[in-house]
Amino acid sequence: MKTVNVALLGFGTVGQGTFNLLQMNQDLIDHRLGFRLRVIKIYVRTPEKYKVTLPKGVSFVTDMDSILNDDSISIVVEVMGGVTFARECVEAALQAKKNVVTANKDLLAKEGPYLQDLATERGVDLRFEASVLGGIPIIRTLYDSLYGNRITELIGIMNGTTNFILTKMSEEGLSYSESLKQAQELGYAEADPTADVEGLDAARKLAILASISFNRRIFFDDVYVEGITTIDQTDIRYGQEFGYTIKLLGIAKETKKGLSLNVLPAFISTKHPLASVRGAYNALYVKGNGIDDAMFYGQGAGSLPTGSSVVSDIMEIARNVAHESTGMFKPFFYSEKNLYAPGKIESSYYMRLIVENSTGVLAKVASKLAEQRISVQSVLQRNEDENTATLAIVTAPCPRSYILNVIDSFNHLRSVRAVGSVIRIMPE
Repeated sequence: MKTVNVALLGFGTVGQGTFNLLQMNQDLIDHRLGFRLRVIKIYVRTPEKYKVTLPKGVSFVTDMDSILNDDSISIVVEVMGGVTFARECVEAALQAKKNVVTANKDLLAKEGPYLQDLATERGVDLRFEASVLGGIPIIRTLYDSLYGNRITELIGIMNGTTNFILTKMSEEGLSYSESLKQAQELGYAEADPTADVEGLDAARKLAILASISFNRRIFFDDVYVEGITTIDQTDIRYGQEFGYTIKLLGIAKETKKGLSLNVLPAFISTKHPLASVRGAYNALYVKGNGIDDAMFYGQGAGSLPTGSSVVSDIMEIARNVAHESTGMFKPFFYSEKNLYAPGKIESSYYMRLIVENSTGVLAKVASKLAEQRISVQSVLQRNEDENTATLAIVTAPCPRSYILNVIDSFNHLRSVRAVGSVIRIMPE
């Protein structure tokens, strides 16, 4: 029986999940493929760190050349993380005409289209299902099942850590710091959670998905990013009164005006399908001119869920190796990005103002909004004490630049003590 050999680069959480899944389901995988699929080498820097007994025929190696120069290895799986060294390894593997699977969203958000071009040039496959949304099979779905659609919009909960935090804040009334601490204790958040809570992780994933969906060379730096660190319990409570829940959303949308790419906390109606995505789960809402709306839901991280996506990529490439058909997929990119400036994007907004508790203040606030051509849909007022009150305002759709202008006006209005929060509202 024919054998296709694989090398792993890295043996951390995802690497071990991938290896364990290949071992657990070895017989099933071999039967489905019709040939043997075997990991024979695992590249690590310090083998003694791993207290595991590898099966016969599998070995740790510390020299990349022992993989690159091994003609029996057809597929290299990069699960190390990072960018610089990972790029060197992936490029070297592609140049050596070895097929590559990677779960590295940081690398792909920075260099993805270039690496895809290199794979095409060298006649090999590059697959990266596990780089976005863990165990949710969205990359292949966009490339295969939805490839005949013109995708017009992606809206996703793309980071399980932030969704866990916001769920805890919304459902249990915990503060941001309390929710973050729980996420860290449960292993959902790193000791340094910056990439998650500042929206950087979600922005990398959005860049990858947008490249595929809109056929543009999209990179991390093309995405406008806001995090959740300023979200307050007060805003969550007011949002609930208006019928909203809050999520950190990745939003990519193509219109005649251009392509907009944003990651930001946003209020969505409690009736929206994404509102029911709780805890550390992820989901992606896709709009296309053929399918209309579709939602994909599941675990966005974890050893086995992410390993499952890596294994599916390995199996797909292994079939191509067996049938001598690697390098057949050629990604298509338009030459122009035509990005739409974030300040021009229109939506409704929630604003929370701390104002003087006196007659005429609401009229002054309304006047400043009218000056910027911003209509008001709803207002809630709560008196905090005899001197101050809170105004929670929901605006009609308007460009973000109008909101920024009115905030500047409020900051010069003596009766407005502070602009507490400004949060985008997604249409139903």
